Amino acid sequence: MQKNAIPERPLLRPAIGLAVATMLVFGLGYSLAATGIAAVAFPAQAQGSLIERDGVIVGSSLVAQPFADARYFAPRPSAADYDPMALAGSNQARTNPELRATIAGNVEAVAAREGIAASEVPGDLVTRSGGGIDPHVSPDGARVQVARVADARGLDGAQVQALVNAHTQGKTFGLLGAPRVNVLELNLALDALSAERGAQ
Repeated sequence: MQKNAIPERPLLRPAIGLAVATMLVFGLGYSLAATGIAAVAFPAQAQGSLIERDGVIVGSSLVAQPFADARYFAPRPSAADYDPMALAGSNQARTNPELRATIAGNVEAVAAREGIAASEVPGDLVTRSGGGIDPHVSPDGARVQVARVADARGLDGAQVQALVNAHTQGKTFGLLGAPRVNVLELNLALDALSAERGAQ
């Protein structure tokens, strides 16, 4: 046995103890503390920013939903098929011929759906977001849909545009990101407006 050899057994116990303590404190304790603080300070966000109507959860303000009915504003296309369990972008480069063909097809479809020229189609209505479930469209993306939605619901276009304006969020802290419209919240407001008109 060498004089300077370090015995292994005395080091094993403290190493295991440190590993266990680290897992309990930082793995379990930190997670529980963060979850508890979030639940108290931001209860709605901690539960997923769920939106409830008449006691029924209709979605989340953070997750896009597909709306195909002409009476509703349409969201951005989704590479994840609007599945929050399969968050993903297309991962295709701008130079990818398949992506270019997909976008060209989307432009034609949106132009036909909204009755506008292809050059007027906003980019966010024909491109997929990186996360696959972006719940927002740009104000321009909502504006080009106003006429179709108003016509399908028998509403005045100015009323629908006013709803779009009311649901347009500015840049975060006035600096970050871009103005945006939450599609689910806007569509729920449309349903409420239509129900109110029907009750009159």
